[in-house]
Amino acid sequence: MALSESIEYDKIEVVGEYATVQVREATVIKKDGKELTRSFHRYVLEIGTLDASDNLVDTDISSQPAKVQAICNAVWTDSLKSSYKAFLIANKTSE
Repeated sequence: MALSESIEYDKIEVVGEYATVQVREATVIKKDGKELTRSFHRYVLEIGTLDASDNLVDTDISSQPAKVQAICNAVWTDSLKSSYKAFLIANKTSE
C-alpha cells in the first residue's frame, strides 16, 4: 500500500479590469496510483499595493509555480500597472 500526496495547480483564471489572477491549488492523495481524495485551496494575486509614497510595489510572485508566474508576467503589463496605480491612488481612504 503506497500512499502519495501531490499538489496540482489545476485552475488559473485572470479576471477583472486589473487582471486579478485567481489560483486553485488541489491537494491529491493517491493509494497505489488510484486517487482517494482531492481537496482545494484558492487564493488571489493582485498586481501590487501602494507604499506610503504612493509608489506601486509589485506583488512578489517568486514563490509561485512557474505557470502562475508566466501568466502574471504576461498579463501584468507596464501600462496595466500604471492604470492600477492610478486606480489605487484615486480610491485611497484618508487615515
